[in-house]
Amino acid sequence: MNPQPLKLYNTLTRQKELFESIHPSYVGMYVCGPTVYSSVHLGNVRTFLTFDILYRYLLHLGYKVRYVRNITDVGHLENDADDGEDKIAKKARLEQLEPMEVVQFYTNNFHDVLRIMNMLPPSIEPSATGHMVEQIEAVKELITKGYAYESNGSVYFDINTYQSSHQNYGQLSGRVIEELINETRELDGQSEKRNPLDFAIWKKAAPEHIMRWKSPWSDGFPGWHLECTCMSTKYLGNHFDIHGGGMDLKFPHHECEIAQAVGINGVQPVKYWMHSNMLTLNGEKMSKAKGNSILPDQLFTGQNLLLTQAYSPMTVRFFMLQSQYRSVLDLGNDALQAAGKAYRRLINGLLYIKTKTFSEVDGVLVNEKHLQDIKTAAQGCYDAMNDDLNTAVTIAKLFDLLKKINQLQLGQIQSAELGEEGFNMLRITYVTFIEEVLGLKEEKPDAFELLLSELLAIYKDAKVEKNYTKIDEIRAQLKQIGVVVRDMKTGIAWAYEE
Repeated sequence: MNPQPLKLYNTLTRQKELFESIHPSYVGMYVCGPTVYSSVHLGNVRTFLTFDILYRYLLHLGYKVRYVRNITDVGHLENDADDGEDKIAKKARLEQLEPMEVVQFYTNNFHDVLRIMNMLPPSIEPSATGHMVEQIEAVKELITKGYAYESNGSVYFDINTYQSSHQNYGQLSGRVIEELINETRELDGQSEKRNPLDFAIWKKAAPEHIMRWKSPWSDGFPGWHLECTCMSTKYLGNHFDIHGGGMDLKFPHHECEIAQAVGINGVQPVKYWMHSNMLTLNGEKMSKAKGNSILPDQLFTGQNLLLTQAYSPMTVRFFMLQSQYRSVLDLGNDALQAAGKAYRRLINGLLYIKTKTFSEVDGVLVNEKHLQDIKTAAQGCYDAMNDDLNTAVTIAKLFDLLKKINQLQLGQIQSAELGEEGFNMLRITYVTFIEEVLGLKEEKPDAFELLLSELLAIYKDAKVEKNYTKIDEIRAQLKQIGVVVRDMKTGIAWAYEE
């Protein structure tokens, strides 16, 4: 195989670019994590899945990856603005809890959902409150260099000063300064700013504000944007390979991150900016206000009026992988049900090919067409992933390989017809891409193997006795747990119902 080199879409340049890490064989990747004041929503899950796939694939290609994904536990105000109540503090006040109780509860929820979805943990998971010293020092540095100013105990980043020397604010999102100024509404507290586009890097806490730290300017808290600048550069350096997040973070969050980092360090912080697109529900953006919001836990249990059934975590993961990460993905019962069937077909092939071994047969020659089909599909898996992580095409190529696996299982072809090279390529590519790259795995009901072995033993005896009533009864029982019996020439087998 001679797969194409990896190309990734760079939001900064608006084109696919050949991926070349700053330091050969090493990759530094930062992804904006959740603000832990509520349960992680499905749009976030899609974003984290995107970068789980990138992380997995870079590891598969042989890179050593330092993957940093933060936890925002302070400073993220309502409506992503510079004024209003801290999202975590508001939740703590409403629930009569300490803010860190809220943080811990929803951080645990976040970890549980990602673990159930089989996402790899990051190398480092820093929190904003754990890096207060770095943030205060960054504010001092920006003031010293003239890119920030203090006003009534708060400190703001000076967009006019930054633009006069760098002229690149808005480059990531494609926003124009003049248009942004016209769009900006006068909000409470904006009189403290020299320019309505200036954004807070330190906010003076109001008397009722729960979360606060001492600083040279006031008892207050850091700005939301500053947190990620400090945490990413602390662990990955002033210039690192990849920064990821959802489309909604391009402006203002990531735009402000760039300005702060350039102001502090004098260099662009990131080589490749990557953004995952949004998830819709039946063609509409999900919103609690519209009543069309579904949480991951509700998907797994089916406990939402918008759902006709429960969907397993691997079904949801497979569903999301059926679409390339930069395209809008629409969630619906029909699509999820189809994804469940397709996922089980892939897993049935996985269960068979993992236990199958190559065997030569006298007089059986290698079928060149079978061999070429396998080579084409295997290379196609790599080419699709190298084309900006096109998991949709990768899955299509895996189904091409599955056709050969099913032919082997049904006895329509023999492994000898593939040749040892072709058989090993089929087996290794299929298993590697499903388990290692796409992160899919078999899902078993509780006590599955014990139940299955007992029922199949009874089924086998019933066949010998020609007890067709018992045979139909066992088939019906297995169908209830999503299993079908296959009467093969070589014996009795089972598979997940497709």
